[in-house]
Amino acid sequence: MSQISRRSLLKTGVAAGVLSATGLPVRAQAKKGGRLRLGLAGANTSDSWDGRTHSDSFMIMCAHGAVFDCLTEVSADGQLTGELAESWEASADAKTWTFKLRQGVTFHNGKSFGADDVIESLNMHVAEGAKSAAQPIVSAITEMKKLGEHEIQMTLKAGNADFPFLLSDYHIIMFPAGQIDEAISKGIGTGLYQVESFDPGVRFVGKRYPNHYKGDSAGHFDEVEVIAINDSSARMNALMTGQVDAVNRVDFKTEALLKANPMVEIMEVTGNQHFTFPMLTGADPFTNLKVRQALKHSVNRQELVDKILQGHGKVANDHPIGPANQYFAADLEQNDYDPDRAKSLLKEAGMEGLKVDLSAANAAFPNAIDAAQLYQNSAKASGIEINVVQEPDDGYWSNVWLKKPWCACYWSGRATEDWMFSTAYETGVPWNDTGWENARFQELLLTARAELDSAKRKEMYTEMQMLCSKEGGTVVPMYANYVDAHSSKLANSGTIGNVFQMDSSRFMERWWFA
Repeated sequence: MSQISRRSLLKTGVAAGVLSATGLPVRAQAKKGGRLRLGLAGANTSDSWDGRTHSDSFMIMCAHGAVFDCLTEVSADGQLTGELAESWEASADAKTWTFKLRQGVTFHNGKSFGADDVIESLNMHVAEGAKSAAQPIVSAITEMKKLGEHEIQMTLKAGNADFPFLLSDYHIIMFPAGQIDEAISKGIGTGLYQVESFDPGVRFVGKRYPNHYKGDSAGHFDEVEVIAINDSSARMNALMTGQVDAVNRVDFKTEALLKANPMVEIMEVTGNQHFTFPMLTGADPFTNLKVRQALKHSVNRQELVDKILQGHGKVANDHPIGPANQYFAADLEQNDYDPDRAKSLLKEAGMEGLKVDLSAANAAFPNAIDAAQLYQNSAKASGIEINVVQEPDDGYWSNVWLKKPWCACYWSGRATEDWMFSTAYETGVPWNDTGWENARFQELLLTARAELDSAKRKEMYTEMQMLCSKEGGTVVPMYANYVDAHSSKLANSGTIGNVFQMDSSRFMERWWFA
């Protein structure tokens, strides 16, 4: 994925040609009209329009990708563009950022968008009792100053050249000030599609909002319908029988059938998505570093890539930075499948004959239960007995993840290294799903965040990846390509985003009926 470097971002912070884009250019073949039907995994009965709670594909696509907007957006080609922010400018130390907001924008209830909405929407994430994954991003802001109705200045605790990237986070959607509770209840945003109906965990229907500020460059459908189909087989069947027009998370077991259907096309992009098995490092036996290392040497990574991903990915090395990131450390020593090494580590730890539970559900990632069982089988050679606990799909993210000592999980990855690390590896952040703490890692995190020299940043991010790989609490066995599928009746610009699945979760904005 091409990216604007942090130094380049500072230099071009007020260049309208780079940062004022509102979406993809209109192609001659783009057509308006029709009702798009999506069949998506990742829905839960606890879903709501509260962006702080969004953690899976259904609500990410419905909110960030349809009903609401962020201040910035990563375009399909990986460039950072303006969404509700028109342009921005940084101080020399990247601590003070001034954003000019787009004028003439209205929420779906008619309220005009402005600086007050930004301030109140950001403060939601640091309110008392708020459990937001975007808390680390917003808590770094020490002051928000309204310079005018459409201009706002934000001062950070420390310099962060990635800051405009972070404001494209799908949790940080904009709500109308003074009406946030109502907006969460009804789904009132500034996005291309206005809520017609919403049944949590079941279905969303949206209608194109008239006179939208993105004009004719995005949002080509008259209506969108998103149907929750968590079961992989049912989802693939719905596409093949024409009940829906596109689906996420292709089931590789039925991939051959999809390819054989002339009315179906598969889209695959390489991003930073990774499938993981996080351990709570504050719970025994995962408090023991040697136990964590033994488990990392007890998984046959290539087998998981071959059998779970059907080759649609690559072996990973127990850190979250992916091959599409700028400072991906491809040359780190690999944590190989080595049962003898694992046995030796367990002996040193006095933990021979280790028995552990591993919670999994296919809600974590496609065929996660099969992956856990393969892990269980490969670990036997290390003398480790893994008991796979099959958890319910519904409520997995609220009842299992962050609560059970060892479980299956997935991460979409992030566009920058700091964004990924600060979301899930910084000490004390809500989505640090292992609770792992390392003083050197935290020191590097803060230093690299403000560093503008690319060579120095590379050194620091390489060391951070090494620390995660060798000492962290997350087993990251594989990077998974985004593999989705759609009807051949659909078309797009020719470039598919790889920040998240389904064209960076912007499918409803960027596609049309050919």
